[in-house]
Amino acid sequence: MLKHAVIPFLLGAGLLSGAPSAVAASNLVFCSEGSPAGFDPGQYTTGTDFDASAETVFNRLTQFERGGTAVIPGLATKWEVSDDGKTYTFHLREGVKFHTTDYFKPSRPFNADDVLFTFNRMLDKDNPFRKAYPTEFPYFTDMGMDKNIAKVEKLDEHTVKFTLNEVDAAFIQNLAMSFASIQSAEYADQLLKNGKAADINQKPIGTGPFVFSKYQKDAQIRFKGNKDYWQPEDVKIDNLIFAITTDASVRMQKLKKNECQVTLFPRPADIEPLKADKNLQMPQQAGFNLGYIAYNVMDKIKGSNEANPMAQLKVRQALDMAVDKKKIIESVYQGAGQLAVNAMPPTQWSYDDSIKDAAFDPEKAKQLLKEAGIKEGTEITLWAMPVQRPYNPNAKLMAEMLQSDWAKIGIKAKIVSYEWGEYIKRSKGGEQGAMLIGWSGDNGDPDNWLGTLYGCDAVDGNNFSKWCYKPYDDLIKQAKATSDQAKRTELYQKAQHILKEQVPITPIAHSTVYQPMSAKVKDFKISPFALNSFYGVSVDK
Repeated sequence: MLKHAVIPFLLGAGLLSGAPSAVAASNLVFCSEGSPAGFDPGQYTTGTDFDASAETVFNRLTQFERGGTAVIPGLATKWEVSDDGKTYTFHLREGVKFHTTDYFKPSRPFNADDVLFTFNRMLDKDNPFRKAYPTEFPYFTDMGMDKNIAKVEKLDEHTVKFTLNEVDAAFIQNLAMSFASIQSAEYADQLLKNGKAADINQKPIGTGPFVFSKYQKDAQIRFKGNKDYWQPEDVKIDNLIFAITTDASVRMQKLKKNECQVTLFPRPADIEPLKADKNLQMPQQAGFNLGYIAYNVMDKIKGSNEANPMAQLKVRQALDMAVDKKKIIESVYQGAGQLAVNAMPPTQWSYDDSIKDAAFDPEKAKQLLKEAGIKEGTEITLWAMPVQRPYNPNAKLMAEMLQSDWAKIGIKAKIVSYEWGEYIKRSKGGEQGAMLIGWSGDNGDPDNWLGTLYGCDAVDGNNFSKWCYKPYDDLIKQAKATSDQAKRTELYQKAQHILKEQVPITPIAHSTVYQPMSAKVKDFKISPFALNSFYGVSVDK
């Protein structure tokens, strides 16, 4: 506990280890909301993990412009696509340096070998590195990239060719996502040689704007500004520190005391007081997100021998129409939420606004349960997230309100929670009943919602409902394999109607995103993808 207490004082005093003595170092402390599960972006799917790795230590071949959804060059300066849409040739940026640390000294700059290592490790289960450090890559597989990338070839030191089995209309956007961060093949070889392959997830090496320095679980992560970054004008901070602070009220107190300069996820009750503080700024934007209930539709929930009532459509329909969304939005989001009807936000192109919610109707819900043979007092589990996310500011309160709503139709919901990493891991394994979860868009493409969250390829990943329905899946796969946006829109809209009819989820809300920060912070951009990037950001002395 003492260490936690002294960290803010030291940071505020500018007495960071390694800070130059002649000139005051530029320091920024970010009060983050949780500990990352690791630092290898390919292994994870949450913003907590990506903020601490992909957004700091790494780059990708393509990248999103800061604060936007447009794709711009990253470690690839340009690319060509074949006429049939199945071959992508990337021309790599020359002279880009990998990080030098006390555990790795690169002997060469970034080249095609690093791209091949990054993607072949995800593609090939017999890859030597993957055999030495067995792991899965949920995003890569959820999006079907493991099946669709036929091969990755090195044409020369600075040219790489990807060949696809089928057209993927979102391929360039997908490569800009966090999971596609480029690793060092030379570092991987060193780890293999030393029998320390797992260190790739604890001691990261990338080409990004910040160099990993130190991590203390549940306390802090330290990074140093990368003085050799290929875009030197983007590195304006000497020391970037993540002060891991799980309690929202404590994060806001630290911000007010200047113990951190940027934080996230304020409680709805704190928004107006923060806006009124002249030492702070509070940018906001409509959230590209969705908070929802996922119903596990498996015949039996993992670990149980009982039949799962939510495997029946009528039960899911009953639970859905018994949810008083308006009250939840008033109490949980307190004016910062918009009622959600559909499986993605209305700002996503191809959103079908003709789809309507089933009316709130507890009496009809009781009748449906009776028709399904469900006895009054039947128990289900309701999993509630232990953390705040952009799409759900208070999962505990939401779970309690749902528990009350469902009790009125004779369903007993037992609220369950775990530490965030465990919550995600167990739910991907299928242990949950009904579950509170959500999503912030990653790349601006409809497939990032309709495929990544509800498609058959994602059943062992981010499809927490474990719902695989062929008529739906055929439509989204067909949409992904055409580059005609009008045709894609038509297919995605048909898919949205099927998803609404089959009720694997109940959409609850899209929330406004607020980013509290010190008035001294300059040029921080809110990401539509709910990530926190500190390149290009500075702090007034």
